Amino acid sequence: MQDYAEKRIVVIGAGRSGQALVRFFCERGAQVVLTDRRRRDDLAHLAERWPQRLTLDLGGHDRRHLVGADLVVLSPGVPSDLPLLQQVRQAGIPVLGEVEIASRHLQAPLVAITGTNGKSTTTALCGEMFRSGGCKTFIGGNLGTPLIEAAATGGWQWLVVELSSFQLETIERFRPKYAMLLNISSDHLDRYDDMAAYVSAKKRIFENQGGDDVAVLNAGDRQVMTLAGGLAARPVLFSAEKDLPEGMSLDAAGNILWRWQGRELRFDTRQLLLRGRHNVENVMAAMIPPLLEGIDPKLVWRTACRFPGLPHRMQLVRRLRGVDWIDDSKGTNVGSVMRSLAGLRPPVTLIAGGKDKGGDFATLAPLVRDRVGHLLLIGEAADRIERELAGTARIVRCADMAEAVKRAAELTPAGGTVLLSPGCSSFDMFSSFEERGRVFARQVNALPEEGA
Repeated sequence: MQDYAEKRIVVIGAGRSGQALVRFFCERGAQVVLTDRRRRDDLAHLAERWPQRLTLDLGGHDRRHLVGADLVVLSPGVPSDLPLLQQVRQAGIPVLGEVEIASRHLQAPLVAITGTNGKSTTTALCGEMFRSGGCKTFIGGNLGTPLIEAAATGGWQWLVVELSSFQLETIERFRPKYAMLLNISSDHLDRYDDMAAYVSAKKRIFENQGGDDVAVLNAGDRQVMTLAGGLAARPVLFSAEKDLPEGMSLDAAGNILWRWQGRELRFDTRQLLLRGRHNVENVMAAMIPPLLEGIDPKLVWRTACRFPGLPHRMQLVRRLRGVDWIDDSKGTNVGSVMRSLAGLRPPVTLIAGGKDKGGDFATLAPLVRDRVGHLLLIGEAADRIERELAGTARIVRCADMAEAVKRAAELTPAGGTVLLSPGCSSFDMFSSFEERGRVFARQVNALPEEGA
């Protein structure tokens, strides 16, 4: 176990993970600098708790702190290729991420889950399946609770964590027993130079695995399967698109079929609360680690059937005057919007837009043309979305969420659906996708029962 006593450690990024790192290092006797370009008013409690151990460097990054450090640790949202970090690395100072630090202090086996879409749902569900089998299980990572908090408490039997491509950029020795890649589609091209760089970051989840580990792969995703060759771990496949001789697939009736070492089990997908083909894939993937670890299949399936889903992910907010209002604020990339639209019948009124992440909105054109009657656009990306989807649906520009909800109520006929699935991040108008979803829900629930 590494000794941090009196080590000079710089934590870059004062979000939830950064603050958890400060607590972790200060409790182990380190001298810590927490640096962030933003001025945060909510950090005084940290400085008051460790007045002799913590220095706050806010409103910028003082290079003197960085070049004098023994270790620099990045919060997940901080790009690993910042120019100021080049000098740090040239000086021989390690630059690591929160997940890497945490993993070095954890003894329990890890299930690590990444992909463009479905990570949070699969992580939460897989973790609950381990818990149903009586295992003390940590559920977190990019999903919410930083992994470093698991290292601070200990005593876990399993750790099930969601990992973003950002978090995978800064691993070094991180080695999960189960590494899961759900799918890959265009995302975060505002951060990466191209799609290849994004895919390369995702693939890092497998790089330290050995022959005793398992790589869980979506056999129905061509991009995922291009990465399958050459993995050291044993591959276990799932697919909602094709029949598999071994692994998770669907039978002719649409039931989940688990074939493994000569054994077959079937699970009736009609019993699931989760809806949509993409959620069937999430359930398949989530089941694989607990089943391979010997947890009772009945407990695993019961957990899947009782799982209601996570907030802001195809969540029904209200049924009003024959119209379903669905909050999919977590749909922050084009691939996610495609999956959500594919599971709905027309007519759909789609509310989209936000901070542009560089996705190719033109790929939505066939689905929008087929299912969407009205496309309501908000946020910074509205201009580009309108250009790329011109002629596919009636496009209406809206100043904010309140106007979008008002216009959607006017335009959507009974039997239709209003879907908030922005295809963009939220940071042009909201603090998070959660806030965006809450504002949407508040506006929807404020609509009168009877039309004007």
